Amino acid sequence: MSFLTLLPTFFGGHNHASHPSETPSKGADLAESVPLKLRSRSNDVVDLEAQAGPAPLASPRIKAHHGESTARQQFQHQPPSLFMTLLVVAVWFASNIGIVLLNKHMLGGYGFRYPVFLTFCHMLACVILSQASHASFLAANASGFVRVQPLQSRVQFYKVSTLATTFLLSVVLGNVALRYIPVSFSQAMGAVTPAMTALAAFMLLGTMEQPLTYATLIPVMVGIVLAAGFEPALNGIGFLACFGASGARALKAVLQGILLSDQSEKLDSMNLLRLMSPVALVLLLPAIALLEPGAPSVALHLLTSQPGFLLLIVGNSSLAYIVNFTNFQITKYTSALTLQVLGCAKGVVATVVSVLLFRNQVTALGALGYFLTVVGVFAYSWTKKSAAKQ
Repeated sequence: MSFLTLLPTFFGGHNHASHPSETPSKGADLAESVPLKLRSRSNDVVDLEAQAGPAPLASPRIKAHHGESTARQQFQHQPPSLFMTLLVVAVWFASNIGIVLLNKHMLGGYGFRYPVFLTFCHMLACVILSQASHASFLAANASGFVRVQPLQSRVQFYKVSTLATTFLLSVVLGNVALRYIPVSFSQAMGAVTPAMTALAAFMLLGTMEQPLTYATLIPVMVGIVLAAGFEPALNGIGFLACFGASGARALKAVLQGILLSDQSEKLDSMNLLRLMSPVALVLLLPAIALLEPGAPSVALHLLTSQPGFLLLIVGNSSLAYIVNFTNFQITKYTSALTLQVLGCAKGVVATVVSVLLFRNQVTALGALGYFLTVVGVFAYSWTKKSAAKQ
């Protein structure tokens, strides 16, 4: 039995079938849920108590289930407070900027030049903290406000593994880029992701956007050309890595819509991160052995010789999980357009702070190029939202 065969069990999934093409038995689900629940033809769980109303002689078990369902509905429809919205936005803003600056500090100024091993630490933190957070949320919310979505089949595991590969590729290449190029240029290059997403959607799905939406990508591309052409610290490896990271992010976004299109297989962002992280961790082991065999010994030496390195690596890795967690939370408190605006603002602030901290030179035309990419991304998001309303 191979290690990959055991991974679905680790994720909490049920091995319903011995062949990837087989689906879980609905009869088994029905036998487990009667008399409280029944599955409809659309494979949705039908709550008999919620439909028929409380019976005069309802059992305590049914009453408890009904109370949990009502409490969950009230929780989901409760409008977020202004304080919580501002808090989530502030944490999201700080964590997204902090992780970029910390990565650059470790891979550049600090001298720990092992981006693949650093990504391994990030994924290890995501595995530990995602499992711990789901367990703690479930313990604190006995009514089931936090839903844990286990893997349903081997087929779904293979789909999640495919997404994990593209996700991992984007993270590794992004870290590799920060070893060679300034944060300001990496932020400008990251703005090309919407254009790559539109291209990937057209090539894989045949999806066509409105002409105005494509027009908004022109300033993005012009800005990238200016930023790259007038970047004093331009490095070929860093440029290609940053470009590849944007492409991998775009590919993952499109593949996620394709592979998880089945309603029974849809996963929210936090559950998807919880399931992808162990796969990414396994994939990184041979990559470290091949590309960075000396990284573990160097890390161990720094841990024993420099006490501050432990705080730095733990803080950096934990921040990687917080970034993903706040990315999930902020979508619940803001709109998609607000998120794009915040993303543009985050990129600008990260660029300014990085220039002040790392003293990298920025030309006037390079700054103009970055400004054009920010304007283009904002216009792209606006036209996409307007087209969706029509």
